[in-house]
Amino acid sequence: MAQKTDLERFLQGLDYPLHIVTVASETETETETGPASRSGCLVGFATQCSIEPPRFLVCISKINHSFELMSRARMVGVHVVDAGQRDLAELFGGKTGDDIDKFAACVWRPGPHGVPVLTGCRRRMVAEVVDRTDLGDHLGLVLAPVEMHVEEDSEQLQPSQISDMEAGHPL
Repeated sequence: MAQKTDLERFLQGLDYPLHIVTVASETETETETGPASRSGCLVGFATQCSIEPPRFLVCISKINHSFELMSRARMVGVHVVDAGQRDLAELFGGKTGDDIDKFAACVWRPGPHGVPVLTGCRRRMVAEVVDRTDLGDHLGLVLAPVEMHVEEDSEQLQPSQISDMEAGHPL
């Protein structure tokens, strides 16, 4: 077994909310698993990165099915996953859009610019992509909120609560 790096030891035990990021392209195309114009993935790296102007950063894995669409997107949806929504996390993190249409298996509606909005998530936003930055094996999307929806606060799903879940695309 490989020895843990200093960074792995530093990060061990830290937990933070998981998010689902969704996207829609401006053109409709169809594949065997559904519209190629919609995609979404579970992300473990997301945080506020500016107060004024308000900005949020989400990081998209470059091996993710959603990467190509996300790398060109003008708008995305960001959804906080509640602790009781493990099934939704497994759908967007344990399945790949290469094989299934994830949106056929969940409740959603089109938001601004057609961005899929997961209506079961009590905290969500649609945001404009204002910058992109290469972060190694992830692409960072810097977002400016456009539409916000916040209901009563709830406990968020944490990475430690899904540590047994297999990713749709292995690392």
